[in-house]
Amino acid sequence: MTLPDMLFPTYVQMLNALSQWLSKAEAQTPGGADAMLSARLAPDMFPLSTQVRFACVQAQEGVYRLRGEAFPGSLATLRNEGRNAGEHPGTIAEAQTRIAETRALVEKAAADALVIDPATPIAHVLPQGIVFDFSAEQYARDWALPQFYFHLMTAYAILRAQGVALGKADFVTHMFAYVRPGTLPA
Repeated sequence: MTLPDMLFPTYVQMLNALSQWLSKAEAQTPGGADAMLSARLAPDMFPLSTQVRFACVQAQEGVYRLRGEAFPGSLATLRNEGRNAGEHPGTIAEAQTRIAETRALVEKAAADALVIDPATPIAHVLPQGIVFDFSAEQYARDWALPQFYFHLMTAYAILRAQGVALGKADFVTHMFAYVRPGTLPA
């Protein structure tokens, strides 16, 4: 299994789930779902709008880093939208657009079937100047997936805390493709 084979389908599956969670929020709170984008789990945490954008940032960064490509300006724009989302949370429709754009980028990258040497060095520089030196495998395992899931889980938790009826099945909808026929409870 290659690193893209592991990461890219995971990004697509979970971006689909995130989109479905936001759709449920809209369906369950007609006219009020956009207000949830300002909700936070704690005062010092980013709001839901940032969590959605940062999940998209993490997926896009994973694609570009593993492919050895420079980040496009659109990624910096998305990151800045996330950083400023406390003041400008946007709408659920805008969040859905960011998710769809990210999913399309990941799906296109997955279709390219690029083989990446797991030992390829990746230097990851944080805005504070901290630099992590990884192999591509370490980056995927120890940074890309955990960071992506952190923002997904925080978005899920914010939506649950706001009263959106989500459960485990909403988190793992992709798993239903693997259910043996006749084994689901009635």
